[in-house]
Amino acid sequence: NFLFFLSLLFKSLKNSAALQLYQDKDHFASQHQKLSLGCSVLDNLLKGGIPLVGITELAGESSAGKTQISLQLCLCVQYPYKYGGLESGAVYVCTEDAFPSKRLQQLIDQQHKLRADVPPEVIQKIRFGNNIFVEHAADLDTFHNCITKRISLLLKRGMVRLVVIDSIAALFRCEFGASDSVLKARYLQMFGAQLHSLSTRFSTPVVCINQVTDAVGESEAAQCGCSSVDNKVTPALGITWANHLLMRLMVSRVSQRDQLSGAVFHHTGNVRTLRVAFAPHLPPSFCCYTVELEGVKGIK
Repeated sequence: NFLFFLSLLFKSLKNSAALQLYQDKDHFASQHQKLSLGCSVLDNLLKGGIPLVGITELAGESSAGKTQISLQLCLCVQYPYKYGGLESGAVYVCTEDAFPSKRLQQLIDQQHKLRADVPPEVIQKIRFGNNIFVEHAADLDTFHNCITKRISLLLKRGMVRLVVIDSIAALFRCEFGASDSVLKARYLQMFGAQLHSLSTRFSTPVVCINQVTDAVGESEAAQCGCSSVDNKVTPALGITWANHLLMRLMVSRVSQRDQLSGAVFHHTGNVRTLRVAFAPHLPPSFCCYTVELEGVKGIK
C-alpha cells in the first residue's frame, strides 16, 4: 500500500510539473528570445541581442553612444521576428534633453544601408516614425504617472514592445540631497519594481540609459561590475538600482592613443567599446563599434 501511495504521489507531482511547464511555455520562450541591435557584431557579443524580460542598463560617459544605440533599438523592434524585431513600436521617455528627432530621421533614411540583411521591400513597408511614442518626464511624479498609466496603456494595446528611458539618473540628480538617501532608495525600489513588472507582464525589454560617476575605489567599481578598463567610473544610483538590473552594459570612447597604437586595427573615426559588465547569461566581454551616419556598427 505504501508503494502504491508513493506511485500515485509521483504521478501527481509529475503531472503538476508538466502542467506548470505548459502554462509557463510562453514566458520561458520569451526569456530566450532577444531583440536585435541591428548589427551582427553587436548581436554576437550579446548572444542575439537584448533579452525580452528584464531591465537592461546602458551606462557610460557623455558622447559614448548611449542614445545612438537606444534609437537604433527603437527601429530594430519594428522589424519582423525573422529579422530580429518584435513587429511592434517603442516608447522613448526623455527625462532631461529634447528627443533627438533629427537624428532619428537620419537613421530612418539610412536603414537600407544599415540593414543590408533585410529585403528593401520589407524596409519600405515599415512606417518607422509612426511607431515611436515620445514621452517627457522631468520629475519623479510625472515619471511615475508615465510608467503606470501611459506606458502601461500602450503595452496593453500592443502598440509597443520596447521601453527606453533616457536617462534614469537625471530624475534623481536634483531631487535629493545627501541626507535623503533613504527616500531616494525607496523611489528607486518602486520604479525598479514597476519597470520589471511591465517587462515581465508584456515580455517587453526595458532599456535604461544611465550616467557614470568617478568610483571612490576599486571595491566600488568591482561591486557595480566595472573595472579599471572603464577608467574607474561607476554607473550612478548605486547598488540599490543595480539590484533591479538583469544586464549592465558599459559604453566608452577609445582614446586616440589606443587607436594609434593599433588596439582597434587602425580604424578611422571615433571608436567606442561596448562592454558586458554583468549578465546572468553572458561572460564579461566587449567589442568595438563606431557611430556612422547609418547607425551603430560593430568592428569585426
